[in-house]
Amino acid sequence: MEQTITLGGNKKARRVYGFDEVALVPSALSVDPRDVDTSWTLGRHRFAIPIVASAMDAAVNPRVAVEMTRLGGFAVLNAEGIQTRYEDAEGILEEIAHSPAEGIIEVMQKLYSAPVRDDLVAKRVQEIKAGGGFCALAAIPPTAPRIAAVAAEAGADLFVVASQVATARHYSTHSEAVDLAQFCRDSPIPVVVGNCVSFGAATELMEAGASALLIGVGPGAICTTRTVLGVGVSQVTAVADCAAARDAFQTRTGRYVPILADGGIKNGGDFAKAIAAGADAVMLGSSVASSSEAPAPGYSWGMAMSNADLPRGTRIKVSILGTLREILLGPAHKDDGTMNLVGALRLSMATCGARTIAEMQQAEMVVAPQIGTEGKSMQRAQHVGQGR
Repeated sequence: MEQTITLGGNKKARRVYGFDEVALVPSALSVDPRDVDTSWTLGRHRFAIPIVASAMDAAVNPRVAVEMTRLGGFAVLNAEGIQTRYEDAEGILEEIAHSPAEGIIEVMQKLYSAPVRDDLVAKRVQEIKAGGGFCALAAIPPTAPRIAAVAAEAGADLFVVASQVATARHYSTHSEAVDLAQFCRDSPIPVVVGNCVSFGAATELMEAGASALLIGVGPGAICTTRTVLGVGVSQVTAVADCAAARDAFQTRTGRYVPILADGGIKNGGDFAKAIAAGADAVMLGSSVASSSEAPAPGYSWGMAMSNADLPRGTRIKVSILGTLREILLGPAHKDDGTMNLVGALRLSMATCGARTIAEMQQAEMVVAPQIGTEGKSMQRAQHVGQGR
């Protein structure tokens, strides 16, 4: 039963849950991890692992997009980022990574003020395809129609319409909103839309024709939306609500629209909980930025950080954990769950008796806010394992 709390007067709130507050319950049936199938489908495309690299300049360039494809997932390139504003994108990314923390926002705002070039959008698509990569690009709604047309003509496989909070309906007396339903109907390639966190919004975006949805507002390591705007829903509840919308939509229409948990996933346990909450796949940003192949090794920042009016992100320093293969598929040489994420998911699925992603979505969950601290006093005292 959903818990409703009276905040005062007539204002009520419902209790929501994040990854650190829940745990998975082992099943009476266990499965050999080698028999676990982690594949999932988006449109006519099938992927071996349920991981998508986020459209962050610090995480994805054409090289990373090709490598993500080789490892069984795919990456989304920011079509309004450094890669499509500068021919020598890597040099600009190095400048951002090595700029002092003091004044970094102003540096970013200046560098991101250069215009997005259609020729560079096409060039990045061609570089990814030439390397054998699955090509996905992202842009915000106002510019999506123009950029998507260029990307599709150049050979892109998928397009993401990305906004802080995505809605099928938009009111404005100052500009004409993008007709999302028309955009999805006219697109020659699948359209993923994000982000949303509620049953109602997810349902309307599916009805508009989205091929998949990104779920999450503000949980990412680099995002400051929850502080700047006070907006967000804890990720387990957001995923579960949108998964319920997906299932209800499939029952009503016969069309299955996968959902991707976008943000807040720090380790293999969070990854497994996101799938169990109902996600078909997850989107990772800072974890990919922690790879040695990342375009700005050691740093991470998001799409909204460079906003000229109201930045909603920050640049963070991340450890270089290892290669992208090691982070996703292992072997792990850290004990905190940040490496071999797919291996962790496989073992968690096996423990929960799930052979497929669909079966893992039915795993039992419990509210367990003590899950990270119970019996771990020595680890906390020594700052190792779960005590870091």
